[in-house]
Amino acid sequence: FTKLNFSSTLEEERHVRANDRDYNERFSYADNRIKTAKYNVFTFLPINLFEQFQRFANAYFLVLLILQLIPEISSLSWFTTIVPLVLVLAITAVKDATDDYFRHKSDQQVNTRQSQVLIKGKLQNEKWMNVRVGDIIKLENNQFVAADLLLLSSSEPYGLCYIETAELDGETNLKVRQALTVTSDLGDDVAKLADFNGKEVICEPPNNKLDKFTGILYWKDNKYPLDNEKMLLRGCVLRNTEWCFGLVIFAGLQTKLMQNCGRTTFKRTSIDKLMNTLVLWIFGFLICMGIILAIGNTIWEQKVGSNFWEYLQWKELTINAVFSGFLTFWSYVIILNTVVPISLYVSVEVLRLGHSYFINWDRRMYYSRKDTPAEARTTTLNEELGQVEFIFSDKTGTLTQNIMVFNKCSINGKTYGDVYDEFGHKVDITEKTPCVDFSFNPLMDRKFRFHDSSLVEAIKLEEPLVQEFFRLLALCHTVMPEERNEGELVYQAQSPDEGALVTAARNFGFVFRSRTPETITLYEMGQAVTYQLLAILDFNNVRKRMSVIVRNPKGQLKLYSKGADTILFDRLDPSNEELMFTTSEHLNEFAGEGLRTLALAYKDLDEDVFDEWMKKLLFASTTLENREEKLGALYEEIEQGMLLLGATAIEDKLQEGVPETIACLTLANIKIWVLTGDKLETAMNIGYSCNMLRDDMNEVFIISGHTMLEVQQELRFVCCYLKAHALEADLEQILVDVACLCKTVICCRVTPLQKALVVEVIKRHKRAVTLAIGDGANDVSMIKSAHIGVGISGQEGMQAVLASDYSFAQFRYLQRLLLVHGRWSYYRMCNFLCYFFYKNFAFTLVHFWYGFLCGFSAQTVYDQWFITLFNIVYTSLPVLAMGLFDQDVNEQYSLRYPNLYRPGQINQLFNKRKFFTCTLQGVCISFILFFIPYGAFMTAVRDDGAHISDQQAFAVTIATSLVIVSSVQIGLDTNYWTAVNHFFIWGSLAVYFAILFAMHSDGIFTIFPNQFPFIGTARNSLNQKIVWLVILLTTVVCIMPMVAVRFIKADLYPTQTDKVRLLQQATRRQGPQEQNLRRVRRTSSRRSAYAFAHQQGYGELITSGKNMKVPTSSTSTYPLSSPIESLKTSMSNSNSDDYHSKKH
Repeated sequence: FTKLNFSSTLEEERHVRANDRDYNERFSYADNRIKTAKYNVFTFLPINLFEQFQRFANAYFLVLLILQLIPEISSLSWFTTIVPLVLVLAITAVKDATDDYFRHKSDQQVNTRQSQVLIKGKLQNEKWMNVRVGDIIKLENNQFVAADLLLLSSSEPYGLCYIETAELDGETNLKVRQALTVTSDLGDDVAKLADFNGKEVICEPPNNKLDKFTGILYWKDNKYPLDNEKMLLRGCVLRNTEWCFGLVIFAGLQTKLMQNCGRTTFKRTSIDKLMNTLVLWIFGFLICMGIILAIGNTIWEQKVGSNFWEYLQWKELTINAVFSGFLTFWSYVIILNTVVPISLYVSVEVLRLGHSYFINWDRRMYYSRKDTPAEARTTTLNEELGQVEFIFSDKTGTLTQNIMVFNKCSINGKTYGDVYDEFGHKVDITEKTPCVDFSFNPLMDRKFRFHDSSLVEAIKLEEPLVQEFFRLLALCHTVMPEERNEGELVYQAQSPDEGALVTAARNFGFVFRSRTPETITLYEMGQAVTYQLLAILDFNNVRKRMSVIVRNPKGQLKLYSKGADTILFDRLDPSNEELMFTTSEHLNEFAGEGLRTLALAYKDLDEDVFDEWMKKLLFASTTLENREEKLGALYEEIEQGMLLLGATAIEDKLQEGVPETIACLTLANIKIWVLTGDKLETAMNIGYSCNMLRDDMNEVFIISGHTMLEVQQELRFVCCYLKAHALEADLEQILVDVACLCKTVICCRVTPLQKALVVEVIKRHKRAVTLAIGDGANDVSMIKSAHIGVGISGQEGMQAVLASDYSFAQFRYLQRLLLVHGRWSYYRMCNFLCYFFYKNFAFTLVHFWYGFLCGFSAQTVYDQWFITLFNIVYTSLPVLAMGLFDQDVNEQYSLRYPNLYRPGQINQLFNKRKFFTCTLQGVCISFILFFIPYGAFMTAVRDDGAHISDQQAFAVTIATSLVIVSSVQIGLDTNYWTAVNHFFIWGSLAVYFAILFAMHSDGIFTIFPNQFPFIGTARNSLNQKIVWLVILLTTVVCIMPMVAVRFIKADLYPTQTDKVRLLQQATRRQGPQEQNLRRVRRTSSRRSAYAFAHQQGYGELITSGKNMKVPTSSTSTYPLSSPIESLKTSMSNSNSDDYHSKKH
């Protein structure tokens, strides 16, 4: 990706002064206006026409129109070309204007949002587009951030504020930002903020790095360093913060959000690209025919035509055989131009528009809960949906609902969460399974569901270890409570996992009610109990655990810890070995069901030992060198000899139908890659949950190379865990080769632009059709890079939807979009193109054969009205009906047999070979159409004995044969007949005869004698039996060979489609709409996804008390570190021992 830079000159550093627009305007920084529209009222016509004439076919027909205006070479009237050309240009212009109108509306909606800007010492409402770099803006709770701001002050203590960054990185949990102390003292005093002028910020130039910002604030002769923790980026939403003030650093297209949007490229389908090549070939073929006929004319003029020159009274200049051949060449270029059919492009646009409406109208892709239908946001890519080989999917909000549910647990060697019948057999839990009654707890969360009543009974019986289990869950976390009304608790958690665990403890009677920097207050079975919080041993990526040290009301010191079982088990007291073995078996069971697991342990602390440890901790926390290492060593020291309590199992709820959809798409030979910002363990658990990873995929390699050389060596060893170097140019090919051997690929910890980079690598090396699907602003680059972009609406804002080509509400609809709409669109478009090229070659090449019998004089066989109307009236509607409604098999069989999707992936239905077959068939048909009537009319006579063969009668016979043959052929090509097909085919024949007789009638001759001079030709020809016999013979000879070939081919070499179609015809009954695939359960030692996926906490922030002025939420920042920190692939054909050995 090339970094976007919209400034007039390349910035090396940015200088910004607050409240000084005159100074800032000297640098020509971008304003805050967003513009995605292409045209305005004045530029639309010239720019749109310029764009349209860049299409080869349009430019070609414009040149033809100019040639037809030259009388020496034109044997056709200009309207035969201008009518279809104007029609094409008008339809395309209306479509482009409509699309741009909606872009204008979207731009206007964003640009006219209101923001409070400090201007001349007063806060004024201004539109977003009028905000400038250097302005100071006031934001209020739940407002979008208008530009990239340096946070100056906020309503929270110490200049803290909370933001949601879903539009940037897809994360729905809150992040914290903190202003400089010197600026946070400004508060909301407008006078002080207005006086904050002439103070300069020098910082980095605009770039796309979401996780990095470097700058310096110069104020009162001091320099203050600025980093990303002091920035509010455009696209974020202010949460749980009453107000804040910020200084605009980057605006508009230079904001980090817009820099990450990537370049919008015009997407064209592979069929479009092929058609451009074929049109060039056809044009070359046309030139060759013109040259052959021109040479023929030159020879004929020299040997025969020269005998007639003195009778023709030609000018001296034209009495030259070579020059006559030159003029004839251009004449034949005009006559034979219909081999490059301009109506083809109009018809293709109509078909694509129709296919788009079918997607919009599909009620099976309508999500009623949110009133969200599927939407085709482009009309140019429908057939590409039938050729997808790679799907690149986001995880959070796309595959999952990002909703964590406390599902099961193990306490002191006993599991809870399963339901058993009266015979002791485990039963499946459904929506009808009765839930546990939590009415004994007035502070319960009414949305919480649990089905095993034995756990509640254990709580009521006051079993000590069960109570200690939930006490740990209620104490060991960094969740912030918010009590809006009495008893109405809302938890702000830094991850959904933590929220699920604290909510579970709340429902089982251990309610986390409030906290201060020194205390945590619980309501234990209705009784308020306050614990003294002595230390938080916070989570980080190395420790993979979190602990708290508290003193209970009895004065006892307790350490509570939760984390990855592999980490905690190594720190248990040896007396716990038997319990550890039992709990480990339970963890295997939970992990086998794809649940996210966590181990819990505690320890009683000796007072003297703790006092000594606290002294060491205070010293280590104030040291400047190696602080993290020293703290880690102290944490390790006290977290030894713990006692195991049990384990939790959380379900990261998948969206409905995700496993079945992935299984079905895999059967269609579509490779699905997951690109996520989450850590490896989280992604792996989701991989198992949705059947991307299965039990038969035992050969799982996880190799962590940090340098390019290491990764190269590991790749050659079939590597699966890649860091950023995997996308180095030297390693791209190895990466692609290895990854494409694997059945599943998961790329972890990728930034938005790296998602796009992965897509680009596959596009470049595999030349396969790619589809990207996501729901957040962090997926926009990937969506724009792929051949097809799909946005999931209603999860994390609308950025992904606005950048997408198709949108719907649930991942499961992707199955129907590809296997039904995509496959049908590809099938219909291919059949349409094959028929169209066949029809036009059959129609046009009759002139070529006629040239050998008319002295190569560029005389046309048909009259010019037939040439004008053949493609746009006589044969346009039947082929459109086939292209819109035809089906090889119905939707139920399309979903039941996903391997029917394969032909599109290998371009089987329309390719260069298929094109040559169709055109060859058209050439043969044109030969038959011309020479059978020609041979018959050589000796034929009318019923009254008069000679039948005049040029107009001959033309009517060939034209009628052509229309009938074309109609019969479209009938043979149609597999699914509707009333529309019948109406269009029979109607087109009726219209042909009606127009034919009208043009040769007395009445129209009276009105337009010069345009319609051949009175009665149609009725005089078509009332003769021999003419109809010639038409019948021509039709049979044209059609029967094709019928025979198709019959033999279907009988001896049936395709998969032929077999399924026969099955469908045999059963004649409705099949299931969805493929019922049983969910595969896994048995694996892969556990503790929470501990691996969890983020650095805010233990230090909580204990400092900086955020304790009012009950607010506190969450972690989400560092987008390590560009591609991991890429994990799995392959079948090995054994589980390899996996375990490599993992451990």
